[in-house]
Amino acid sequence: MRLLLSMNDPTSEKSVKALLETEGYHVNVIEQDNQLLNTVAENDFAALIMDLPTPAEHGVQLLRQLRETSTLPVMVVTPQKALAVKVSVLDIGADDYVQVPFEVEELLARLRMIIRRSAGRASRVIALGLLRIDEGKREVYWQGQSITLARREYALLVAFANHPDQVLTRAYLEQVVYGQRDEVDSNALEVHVHHLRRKLSAMLIDTVRGVGYRFNTPEGDE
Repeated sequence: MRLLLSMNDPTSEKSVKALLETEGYHVNVIEQDNQLLNTVAENDFAALIMDLPTPAEHGVQLLRQLRETSTLPVMVVTPQKALAVKVSVLDIGADDYVQVPFEVEELLARLRMIIRRSAGRASRVIALGLLRIDEGKREVYWQGQSITLARREYALLVAFANHPDQVLTRAYLEQVVYGQRDEVDSNALEVHVHHLRRKLSAMLIDTVRGVGYRFNTPEGDE
């Protein structure tokens, strides 16, 4: 079973990796940056274990971006004692957390729990009129027909579908699609929007000049 591990402290990362491998897991290690989002999108992992250092803003933002496009179970390891931080992490989408220092048995038990829970629950499906997105299978259907989308087109569509009839800023959408990259080509987002309009319908996405885009709830039933 493959796990993804992303921790800011090299010593903790090494010890947690060794612990998980002793339990028979295959562990991939990655830094907490844009590459993490890409790796999750392009690979099949049973769960992600990530730490939430102090300050926690970067990790919280990364988790928020991850939840826009993935249902991968996430275990957060954190030294944070503030209840507000823990509640925020769970609200954003972490499946569980353990506080440092933690007992090995507790970490392993909680990890097994979120993996079982993920395996047992139905895939999240977004159904908006003629549009259907199965996030578990990463499948998109428009007017009953399967539509093939590139990875970033899919991430953009899921972000739109999670906020129907709302204006989303360019900055927000670029973070969803590209993560924390310092530079994004000025017309990159427009290209992805153009592709979605062409593959689905030009009427679905309105340009809100000077702000961003609005995704219109598609009418009708499959």
